[in-house]
Amino acid sequence: MPNPSSNQGLVGDCAALMHGKDALRGAASLNWGYDKAITAWDGVSVSGAPQRVERLDLTHRSLTGRIPPELGNLSNLTRLILSGNELSGGISPELSNLPNLQRLHLDRNQLSGSIPPSLGGLSNLTRLYLSGNQLSGDIPPELGNLSNLKSLQLGSNELSGGIPPEIGNLFNLQSLHLYNNQLNGSIPPSFGNLSNLTHLVLYNNRLNGSIPPMLGMLSNLSYLDISRNQLSGSIPPSLGGLSDLIILYLSENQLSGSIPSEIGNLSNLQELAFSANRLSGDIPSELGNLSSLRILSLNSTWLKGSIPPSFGNLSSLRILSLNSTGLKGSIPPELGQLSNLSYLNLRGNQLSGSIPSEIGNISKLIGLNLSGNQLSGSIPPELGNLSILSNLFLSDNKLSGSIPPELGNLSSLGRLYISNNQLNGSIPPSFGDLSNLSWFYLAGNQLTGCIPTGLPGAYNDFGEGDLRFCAAATP
Repeated sequence: MPNPSSNQGLVGDCAALMHGKDALRGAASLNWGYDKAITAWDGVSVSGAPQRVERLDLTHRSLTGRIPPELGNLSNLTRLILSGNELSGGISPELSNLPNLQRLHLDRNQLSGSIPPSLGGLSNLTRLYLSGNQLSGDIPPELGNLSNLKSLQLGSNELSGGIPPEIGNLFNLQSLHLYNNQLNGSIPPSFGNLSNLTHLVLYNNRLNGSIPPMLGMLSNLSYLDISRNQLSGSIPPSLGGLSDLIILYLSENQLSGSIPSEIGNLSNLQELAFSANRLSGDIPSELGNLSSLRILSLNSTWLKGSIPPSFGNLSSLRILSLNSTGLKGSIPPELGQLSNLSYLNLRGNQLSGSIPSEIGNISKLIGLNLSGNQLSGSIPPELGNLSILSNLFLSDNKLSGSIPPELGNLSSLGRLYISNNQLNGSIPPSFGDLSNLSWFYLAGNQLTGCIPTGLPGAYNDFGEGDLRFCAAATP
């Protein structure tokens, strides 16, 4: 090498990188070479006195091949970032020889094999990102030795076995992502020790047992997603003490019992999803205290009782989805106060009474689904005020009377389902102006007269009977 340096440490770093480049495929675009100062090499950062390689960042370089074991010789390295490449093979155990490493980012590659237990010896590590690979086997309990770790991300792999309780020793941990794996067993009660944790994401595994009440001790938690597992038992009331919680997802488990009224204390909560569980009992009226809530989903549960009128206080709500819950009673007119609501889904319940005319006040409503209930009375003409409504589903109820011509004002309407009711009279001529309508179902009623020019759309069912297409107007 021209101009040999007296800095033997940097010379060794240079040699390790060059050997590593030879081991990588797809590295032709890297400008590494002995004819160029290492300080100008792609992705390489040098610092200190004497200078040494401190950081190596090769994010999104389309690199293939394996992680070069020679990288384990970069003894002053603090950051090794190889995210977003196509690296395959196992994680080189030689990386455990990097005593100063603070960040190890190997996420979004095609790595396979197990996680080396020796990584638990990287005592200065603060971030370990291995998500989005094909890693398998158990999570090494040795990772519980990483006392300085702030973020552990192992999601979207093929990891199996239980979650080591030693993870509960990571007192500095702020983010724990274990989603999209094949983990089983229970959530370790030791997680209650992670007092600095803000994100706990365990969805789409095979976890069973109950939700540890100790999770209610995580006072800094803002994001909790343990959906799509096999968890059973009741929802701990202690979760109502997580005052910083913004996201709470418990859907698609086997949880039973009632929704704790304490959940109504989560004043910062923005998204709440308990769908597809075995929850029973009434919906607590205290949920109406969640003034920051934007999404509320309780679909496919075994709830009973009625929709609390207090839901009219959820002024930030964008989505209210309560389909297939078995709810009875009437639709509270207070829901008409939800001025920010975009989607209201009450399909497949046992709701009765009339459709509140106040629903027509929700000017931001895009989707309204009231199908599959026992609603009666007429269709409120006020629904014609919903100027940006694109989906209106009222099928399979007991609605009667005529179709209000005001629905012809819904110029954004793409789907209109009003089949299987007791509607009579004719189809309003104003429906011929619904130029965006592509799905139109009204079979199973007692309609007569003609089908306005401009209908049907691409998909329709007018049923059998006296309906016919109206004659085109004479020029």
